[in-house]
Amino acid sequence: MSVLEAPRQAQLAEEQLRATAARVAERETERGENLAALKKPGGLGFADEPERVAARLDRLSRYWARAPLPAQREDVPRGPTEEIVATAIERGMAWGERPDGEPLQAAGEVLEKIIGSVDFVGVSYLERGVTAAHAVGRVDVGDSGGRTVAYGTGSLVAPHVLLTNHHVLPDAATAATSAIEFDFEDGTDGQPKQSHRFAFAPDALFIADEALDFALVAVEPNASAVDGYGFNPLIEAEGKVIVGECVTIVQHPSGQRKQIALRENKVVDRVEQMLHYETDTEPGSSGSPVFNDQWEFVALHHAGVPNDSEPGGFINEGIRVSQIIGHLRKVAGPQPSPLLAPVIEPTTQRPTPVAIPAHDSHDGTGPEAALLEKVEIEPDYSNRKGYEADFLGSGKRSVPLPELGALAADAVPRTDGNGAGADPVLPYHHFSLVVSKARKIALFTAVNIDGSTEQRIKRDPDRWSFDPRIPTDYQMGEAIYVDNELDRGHLVRRLDPAWGSIAKAANDDTFHFTNCSPQHADFNRNATLWAGLEDYILDHADNEQFKVTVFSGPILAADDPEYRGVQLPKQFWKVVTMAKSPGLLSATAYLLSQESLIEGLEAAPAAAEEFSFGAYGTFQVQVSEVERLTGLDFGGLRDYDPLGSAEEARVTPRKVVHEKYLIL
Repeated sequence: MSVLEAPRQAQLAEEQLRATAARVAERETERGENLAALKKPGGLGFADEPERVAARLDRLSRYWARAPLPAQREDVPRGPTEEIVATAIERGMAWGERPDGEPLQAAGEVLEKIIGSVDFVGVSYLERGVTAAHAVGRVDVGDSGGRTVAYGTGSLVAPHVLLTNHHVLPDAATAATSAIEFDFEDGTDGQPKQSHRFAFAPDALFIADEALDFALVAVEPNASAVDGYGFNPLIEAEGKVIVGECVTIVQHPSGQRKQIALRENKVVDRVEQMLHYETDTEPGSSGSPVFNDQWEFVALHHAGVPNDSEPGGFINEGIRVSQIIGHLRKVAGPQPSPLLAPVIEPTTQRPTPVAIPAHDSHDGTGPEAALLEKVEIEPDYSNRKGYEADFLGSGKRSVPLPELGALAADAVPRTDGNGAGADPVLPYHHFSLVVSKARKIALFTAVNIDGSTEQRIKRDPDRWSFDPRIPTDYQMGEAIYVDNELDRGHLVRRLDPAWGSIAKAANDDTFHFTNCSPQHADFNRNATLWAGLEDYILDHADNEQFKVTVFSGPILAADDPEYRGVQLPKQFWKVVTMAKSPGLLSATAYLLSQESLIEGLEAAPAAAEEFSFGAYGTFQVQVSEVERLTGLDFGGLRDYDPLGSAEEARVTPRKVVHEKYLIL
């Protein structure tokens, strides 16, 4: 920030510099170790934590399809991107998994090829940079008399919302007398452009935090001209940058015309909430966006101090975007304002990923297609058709939703215009569910799965939303999951409805709290026990259509343990139905318990029993047993159960082995 006559801003900036200098000095040893690691072969794989290296590889892989490489014409050599992907495939790199040992060095070598590739510093890099820079402007800090007393930098991060430093705009009163000035830069002809100023509107939105040194403020909500500058969305996901990579800063140094510190700005350390990097920034760059090579906003620049271990050098510090978003989530609560909501949950991501075309044998809808999965809940619920009873066929093949019977009194009715006051069934894309009033959790869920057109949409950090069609009082929110070993467990797996032309929307619909259940992390994440069951069915069963319908939910028992005002289900169930050759239905039911894992959760979560497959196996039971435990009525479906119909005696549950699921 460039200070003219603003003593408060000068004092705040000085305090940030002192804090940054202390962090830089404290991390001198670690920074030296990072730089030494970068000099090793495949150094990018060693300088940062293995989990972060894996996350970075995973995020970079989203810029290419995970399909086999296209067939190559003999007269057309592979380009750099194809070579990178080929190297990764040949080395068996598992994107997103923790690398160690030799794979760690291989990860670094692949990263070095990607980061040094001409694909990221060619035309697309420059074009994306122009788009990103367009949303960056000079912050003109004014006083009560209308005089400009300081300059900073800021970027639009959502429609009509700008992000800069707290020490630039420390309060709403300062913001009210200040403005953002776009196009304060030279044009391609070397002549100054005509700049455009827009006033801030702190009455509409203003959030600031001194510790994270950021300020978020509205920019003239009714000025349509602001829309033309676009915005640089804040992406909370990990994997945007690691130690050893270079970043780019778009800035107004000392209040001058817009400039770019282009790419030669190496990240040298990560300090909890902060990122440290070497670059040529000057006072006036406070509030500048720090971008990675894909022009994703990774940090908010706020201070730079001399590097005592390297004469003439400087270490600069930026606040990590993930930390800012985390703070905004806490401030916003469950219902963020219309201006703040797009900041926390951006509906537009820029830039558009670059993808290698899928192999000719795929149409882009198969499991190999690498799709971005930023969760974006469609606000208009009128187009959700929900679960289809005739998905496997009509007549005897029809599989209707289970009857609630006595449970109907406990079902939460919808309050929207479609079935208000009566219908408790909440339809989503390719699935439906009914929520319990007493337990604030689904009584059952029902999903149609089409394995022939499924899409393996990749997962970013979860973004869970309340369903506006029922009261939020009947939906478990975030409070139950804070500071413990509980996961937000999908009842309908997010990939189950992700098929066909609306795969992305269906995937995102699973991130409603109505489809969420508290599940111990060891229970929720073990794919071979519960989540992997449906994969096995689709891949190996005698399935005529490669289609499956799955009902699932918790066993809501009276003796379930109470935790933070709610009861945690000890057991969960699934009923899986398919049409087998020559067209007969088959219905199999399964149970799994997490009872031992959630015992004593509040008192000593760290002491919870270690996960054991033998103790928490999946069991196949009769459909009629699920009916007895839940109170649901599956009608004629029980007659297609190979373990026996409702009239037959109960049989001993069969253990489902993770290598050979017991599918009959």
